[in-house]
Amino acid sequence: MKVLSSISIPAAVIVEPLPLPLPPRAVGADEPFGRVARLAAIILGTPLASVTIAGGYPPCESSRTAAGDMAVPPSPVEQSLLRQVIDSADKLIIDDVRLDPRMSDSAATGPASVIAWAGFPVRGPDGRVVGALCVADHLPRQWSAGDIEVLQMLAQVAAGEVALQAAVEFGTERALLARTLQESLLPPRLPKIPGLQVTARYAAGGTGVEVLGDFYDVFPSVRGSWGMAVGDVCGKGVAAAKSTALARYTLRAEAHRQTRPSLILAGLNQALLDWLTDDPRFLTAIYATVRPTAAGASVRISSAGHPLALVRRADGRVQTFGRPGTLLGLLPDPELHDSRGLLRAGDSMILFTDGVTEARSRADRDLFGDERLRDLIAGLGGESATGIADAIQHAVQGFSGAAISDDTVALVLKVPPAQQGSPRGGPGRRAT
Repeated sequence: MKVLSSISIPAAVIVEPLPLPLPPRAVGADEPFGRVARLAAIILGTPLASVTIAGGYPPCESSRTAAGDMAVPPSPVEQSLLRQVIDSADKLIIDDVRLDPRMSDSAATGPASVIAWAGFPVRGPDGRVVGALCVADHLPRQWSAGDIEVLQMLAQVAAGEVALQAAVEFGTERALLARTLQESLLPPRLPKIPGLQVTARYAAGGTGVEVLGDFYDVFPSVRGSWGMAVGDVCGKGVAAAKSTALARYTLRAEAHRQTRPSLILAGLNQALLDWLTDDPRFLTAIYATVRPTAAGASVRISSAGHPLALVRRADGRVQTFGRPGTLLGLLPDPELHDSRGLLRAGDSMILFTDGVTEARSRADRDLFGDERLRDLIAGLGGESATGIADAIQHAVQGFSGAAISDDTVALVLKVPPAQQGSPRGGPGRRAT
């Protein structure tokens, strides 16, 4: 399954001819902003998509993806809409420019090159707006809540690329840039899954001046299911961060098409192989499709070279969940397997990175290890998802004397225990 190379829209990329302080510089369709624009066009099914950087970050580039044999220059209407997004620092969603009261008479009566239009601001590491991600259609369109969520997510990906390029260009204040960049690669908050608890804890390893490669994500998928992912990119710094960004938005894009974890991971593998770079990257990942049920949650999971998930049953038993698979970005046909399971009242599922089990004691350099982690989880019977995640993070930091050399991630999903006199999912049950 191809991700980036299977796009049915013939794409070309040009510099946006906007009156913005951007040095004229053409880019290829496989450049980072071009990939974001192409994904936006694929997921939303629009003939036009663009990422425009208004300036202030010299290495940044603008990308435009268009249908046809060659890219079509943006119309005056598009330029005006783009300027509104950048100047207002807010999204702009228009179903039909001819009927929208915010549009000028010239836009309503001019050539109908663009009818439906949607744009989100792209922010730099300092929080100010430096550009916009836009999609457009030649026909009227009612943008759905899902469409807007995808645009917002991809605008955050573009913002991460701005931070990456700023980090390369400006070598000072490395710790601040690294922290800002790392935050851009992680979800600002987790969604609430009806009837379930979900919490993540992340701790940066090393000295804090370089970005490492651990990531996690939770997001709605198709047919009422939810995607949960944890991954670990080989290496550190800007190159690893680029792979982290690619992994997150590729997983989300694949999850809009299907729910089978092994195929979603296979799509990410193909994206990594198709990524033409002099610094190829490998990564491990684990992906779970979660579907809330009346009894708890149905889970399908697949691991690609990543530590297997742990499930803590309500009676205290701790079991591994899933089968080992091949890491991603190395082979065209990785060995990936799907495993199914049920979580019932009081059960928890923990996804984590090897930074947890490979943390070393400052005293004797002993590993935290799998057995210590399982024993810890077994003793957390009355804890919520937040309590379990906090306990894992505190135990690892205490064991290592807060000297963690690698990133650590713990992502916990729990089915709350049944409350007497209250059916599961009734009053008092909410996600954290």
